Order: sequence, then structure tokens, then C-alpha cells
Amino acid sequence: MTVMSADALYLTNDDEANRLLATDPLALLIGFVCDQQVLLQKAFAAPYELRARIGTLDAHAIATMDPGALEAAFKEKPALHRFPGTMAQRTQELCAVVDEEYGGDAARIWTGAADGADLARRLLALPGIGDMKMRSIVSILGKRLDVRPQGWEEQAPNHHCLGDIDSPQALVAYQDAKRAYKASQRAAK
Repeated sequence: MTVMSADALYLTNDDEANRLLATDPLALLIGFVCDQQVLLQKAFAAPYELRARIGTLDAHAIATMDPGALEAAFKEKPALHRFPGTMAQRTQELCAVVDEEYGGDAARIWTGAADGADLARRLLALPGIGDMKMRSIVSILGKRLDVRPQGWEEQAPNHHCLGDIDSPQALVAYQDAKRAYKASQRAAK
């Protein structure tokens, strides 16, 4: 496993989970897979809790484990996600790709990218990662983890995003701004 450069990514309310996101590339990707229809903090705390429940965040181990056992780990109270079965399946699919295409080392997705466009292509090929998540991952990689292949900025959002969160206070400000934006959108309708 390749260790990343930041000490923590402040995407949860748990210091240990934040450290895991910054130091384990697979944890970061699993957090993004889970970042759907739940609070940001819950999604990104899921990899830390999953590791505690199954004993590892090894891509091969997760890819080859019994799907029912992985689903049970996601469903254990408190559930890791609002839709634990679906997220267990997506996590296992993600780990299978990381295992088969990147030798189990999720960091190879970005360390092996020729440029920003290649990085985007590699991320978009992952289960559970669409355009918006890809752009957020590129932003975090470039702004927080010093992963900057040529042209990475063209793939990152040109607005305030997860890559701009550099402290617990910035997380609160990000979420406040997001709520205000959504409220303004609803009011405009």
C-alpha cells in the first residue's frame, strides 16, 4: 500500500477515521463509493468502521470474501450506510477492480496516471465513481495529497469542493454553504 502525504482528511468527525482516509488510498475510495444518500461524515467514516468489523481494508481480501459476510458487516448495528447491501456490493466490486487491475494497490490508480485526463479515465472506470465524484477525488488528490499529474486542474471542479476542506471548521463551513445553496435552489423553483 502506498502511503499518502497528508496527515488527515477532515471528512468525518472522528480523528482516526480522518487519518485513515489520508493514509490508505482504498479507504478514500470506499468513502467515495459510500458517499451517496447519507451524510458526508457517515460515508467517509464507513471505511474505518468496516476495517474494524472485518479486520482489514485489503482489496484482495474484500474482493474475495463471501458477499454475505461483507453485507453482514455493512448491516451490523449501526449500519455503515442507509443501503448497506448495495454499498457492500459496490465496495466489493471496487475492491475487485483495484485487486485485478492495480495489484491491490489503490494508489496505483493515480501514481500510474500519465496525466490528468488519464487519471480521470481511471477513476471513472471504478464502480461507484461518476463524474462528480471523480472531480472531487482529483481535487483532494491535488489540493490535499500532492498528487498532481500534468493537467489535473482541468479535471478538478472550479468551485468550492471537498478538496478545499483542510480542517474540521472548513468541513462545517462547506456543509453550511452546501445547505444554503440547496435552499436557494429550492426557493428559486
